[in-house]
Amino acid sequence: MSSAMINLILQATLDTLYMVGISSVVSALFGVPLGVLLYVTRPGQILPQAALNQVLGIVTNIGRSIPFIILMVAIIPFTRMVAGTSIGTNAAIVPLTIAAIPFVARLVESALNEIPPGLIEAAQSMGAKPYQIVTKVLLPEARGGIITGLTITVVTLVSYSAMAGAVGGGGLGDLGIRYGYNRFNPTVMLITVVILVVMVQGFQSLGDYLVRKSDRK
Repeated sequence: MSSAMINLILQATLDTLYMVGISSVVSALFGVPLGVLLYVTRPGQILPQAALNQVLGIVTNIGRSIPFIILMVAIIPFTRMVAGTSIGTNAAIVPLTIAAIPFVARLVESALNEIPPGLIEAAQSMGAKPYQIVTKVLLPEARGGIITGLTITVVTLVSYSAMAGAVGGGGLGDLGIRYGYNRFNPTVMLITVVILVVMVQGFQSLGDYLVRKSDRK
């Protein structure tokens, strides 16, 4: 294998890590609060807002129901407006983030569902405000589940980023299609798949480690 191809593989790997890293951070910043809102605004919860909860639920479900490849194409004008272009790694971050936010929100909501209602009732009986319940009870108690959900999201974004390569998103997916599939080079395809597998295993192992650390706390 030529040095030029090795450099292309290294650059594609860095591009994939860049896309996944940025989209993971941004989706967590928006998705975790959205998941908390979905939980606390339910009827009977600490901030019951039935209308708001229904709107948030519908928006979240719509976001989760659109296949990623269709979402990428559908929001090209928005992507161009935000990133200044519709191709490349920076452009791919936009649909990756939009696809991940509702995914994170539902996983966070699911993690919060595992909290025993008695803990919330005990906090309320001691006069805790909703903000205090969220920060002192809900998030700490659901920490392991939230980390697990974020790990699942990162792993999913790795596969989404490879899919983004099909429409000029850059990264390992783009490399595998252009230099592996289109040029009938099975070696490049194999290397691409191996790197993606190693990447997924690495993220999953890191997530499992963080969950174990959080459980000890």
